[in-house]
Amino acid sequence: MITEELLEISATAQRVIDKEDKHGAHNYHPLPVVLARGEGVFVWDIEGKRYYDFLSAYSAVNQGHCHPKIIQALTSQAQKLTLTSRAFYNDVLGEFEEYATKYFGFDKLLPMNTGAEGVETAIKLCRKWAYEKKGLSAESAKIIVCEGNFHGRTTTIVSFSNDPDARNNFGPFTPGFQSIPYNDIDALREALKDPNVAGFLVEPIQGEAGVFVPDEGYLAAARALCTEHNVLFIADEVQTGIARTGKLLAVDHENVRPDILILGKALSGGVVPVSAVLADDEIMLCIKPGEHGSTFGGNPLSCKVAMAALEVVANEKLAENAERLGKIFREELRKMTRENRLVKLVRGKGLLNAIVINDSPESKTAWNICLKLASNGLLAKPTHGNIIRFAPPLVMTEEQLRECISIIADTLNTFAK
Repeated sequence: MITEELLEISATAQRVIDKEDKHGAHNYHPLPVVLARGEGVFVWDIEGKRYYDFLSAYSAVNQGHCHPKIIQALTSQAQKLTLTSRAFYNDVLGEFEEYATKYFGFDKLLPMNTGAEGVETAIKLCRKWAYEKKGLSAESAKIIVCEGNFHGRTTTIVSFSNDPDARNNFGPFTPGFQSIPYNDIDALREALKDPNVAGFLVEPIQGEAGVFVPDEGYLAAARALCTEHNVLFIADEVQTGIARTGKLLAVDHENVRPDILILGKALSGGVVPVSAVLADDEIMLCIKPGEHGSTFGGNPLSCKVAMAALEVVANEKLAENAERLGKIFREELRKMTRENRLVKLVRGKGLLNAIVINDSPESKTAWNICLKLASNGLLAKPTHGNIIRFAPPLVMTEEQLRECISIIADTLNTFAK
């Protein structure tokens, strides 16, 4: 049996790990690798060892680490003005709002900082619209969510999670949500019979659940049902958006236009926290002054960075690259499933992919595989015990991808059943 000793930890790295363990909250369980630098698809640890990054900060670094155009936008704006708060106008926010609304095809944008803030904003927008436009009675609005969802970790968001780690001992929970099975259009159809439903909040691909890709046609059918019942279709594209799945948005694979779009992570290329909620006037203008806001949301530094990040996605054709390389990656991974019984399943879209390890979620097999991958120069992380996500920066070349495929194959063969 291969154990955690496969990843050697230097004394220097151990001191850093111990310091964080002593002085920081224990709300994460990282791989024991201490990173100090990043560039493109690579990161380096404090000893100078280079790794391929196959997590991309949960898809926040789609444009690659420290992309020079994004860093240039950061440094240039940082020398002029970083924050005014929304108590005053600044000379960059309107420029960003115009750029992003044209980029994604919506009337209005509401800027925030984190993905979870974006989800909270969308929930508030949906409820406000339900009372002021749809005409629901006060306190009656319901939002349908899906089992296995991951939309963040605020108190309201964990209220509609079914992950015990997210929920245990964090109650009482916020009411107003109904959970149905993911990828089950009949369940959605039944839930929409309730006249008090205001919105359907869904991840086009459930990333944290282990890259669970719904059946083709599910999103389009859900969009049609929401339209039929005058219910808002809310797409959480915090992880799947910004070219990760081979299209600008994951909903674009089925030509679906959401009523409310939530973006984050790669909206800034991983440089500063930026999120945004986009909607048309009928929805967005339900929010009036004083009803929602953020001190840092819409700050000029973040706005300049976000515009540069989106320009990189378009100019370097990152969606097209993700689509092409993703097909190669899944084809090669599926060959491994035929040769190695350890890999039970391969799934994904674009460069958001995962393998399901043929072992129980309680086992340490997937964790040990990730330790060995790190030892071999590739960083990935398990989710839900026996699933390993693979999500490299979208600036990756085919030559680099094929080198990574070899690393993954060699590593899995070490554990072959």
